[in-house]
Amino acid sequence: MTPRLQPLVRARLAAMGTAGEDWTAALPDLLADLARAWGLDLGRGLPGGSASYVARATTRDGTDVVLKVGLPGQVEAVAREAAVLRAADGRGYARFLAHDGERGAVLMEALGPSLERGMLGPHRTLDALGATLPDAWALDLDEPRAGASRADELATMVRDLAEGHPGACDDAVLDRALSVAAWLASGDDPDARVWAHGDPHPANALRRGDGPDDAWAFVDPDGLWADPAYDAGIAVREWLGRVEEAARHGDQHALIASYAGRLAAATGLDAERVAAWGYLERVSTGLYVLDFGADAMGRRFLDSARLLL
Repeated sequence: MTPRLQPLVRARLAAMGTAGEDWTAALPDLLADLARAWGLDLGRGLPGGSASYVARATTRDGTDVVLKVGLPGQVEAVAREAAVLRAADGRGYARFLAHDGERGAVLMEALGPSLERGMLGPHRTLDALGATLPDAWALDLDEPRAGASRADELATMVRDLAEGHPGACDDAVLDRALSVAAWLASGDDPDARVWAHGDPHPANALRRGDGPDDAWAFVDPDGLWADPAYDAGIAVREWLGRVEEAARHGDQHALIASYAGRLAAATGLDAERVAAWGYLERVSTGLYVLDFGADAMGRRFLDSARLLL
């Protein structure tokens, strides 16, 4: 069976040139090797993601699982994800089952549909994220909390990507993002950092088995010490269509304030910081995905940031 790659994965592989072509050609054999090693019957590929191939599978005893294989250059990122899942032991995250460090693959429990596919609407989706994030933040991988703030790291990334793609980002949007980053960095307290997921958008929160409707678990963690409002801001970063619709009525700022306020109330965070992280993430994500060839998605993020100036 030829693996079916998702659009963002294809764009990322295309940007890699020969390395991407070689990885794509070798993927069927790689999957077959992993299936033999872990005793899997491989199923269909799953939607979403931009840095891996993900597929359902069944173990010899009939247990449903999910196999994830990182793209070229993602071995360390997959190892990081495996470490987070292993340490979490199912709290706030999918349960870890196995990791192949050499081939950049991880095996985890199969979960249900994502929040994104659940069509619950913004408020119920944000409530579910707000209820699940504190469980994820309870994790501690016993690494130093000190170091550069995430805001400073994103500011550097935004500058570099904007320089690499002249004209892709309006000067006013870039200035606003860097100003927001400086404000966030000035208020960063290493002692208040949590072990953040790093990308907890609705597609990365999946229903947990046959549990209650409010039982969710995260997948695809980046795993880093950060201001908890950073994770909450990523949840606010989404909703591009809602922002575009609200902008037609001049209500886009009130919309984002309501989303940030809802998450802040659920997590005990400051709504202004949540909204600020959301803005910085719109710009950094837009430039990031544009950089590996997903122009249409990247420009939607940047356009939404322009609407929120």
